[in-house]
Amino acid sequence: MIIRDFQPNDLDQVMKIWLEGNLNAHPFVDRKYWINNFEMVRDALQQSEIIVIEDKSQIIGFVGMQNTYLAGIFVKNKFRRHGVGSKLLNAIKRKYDSFTLEVYA
Repeated sequence: MIIRDFQPNDLDQVMKIWLEGNLNAHPFVDRKYWINNFEMVRDALQQSEIIVIEDKSQIIGFVGMQNTYLAGIFVKNKFRRHGVGSKLLNAIKRKYDSFTLEVYA
């Protein structure tokens, strides 16, 4: 697995992971919400710091930072529970002395 900075040509893969991740993780939210906000998030991601993780040249997850706020960690479903999210979190911890985040209770 390789962790690297986001490149503009990664955007479609990252957005697919974002949409699938939110649809899977938030069944209590109407799916139209995520679909209706897709373009807004697409624009916001391009203004954020994104770090991706890839396996065999395929992006399998990413983490997004807005200044010192960790906006989200997203991992493709079939790669969850394999330490991918932890690797992304550790990459952020190495890069930032401190940051904030919010989680659902």
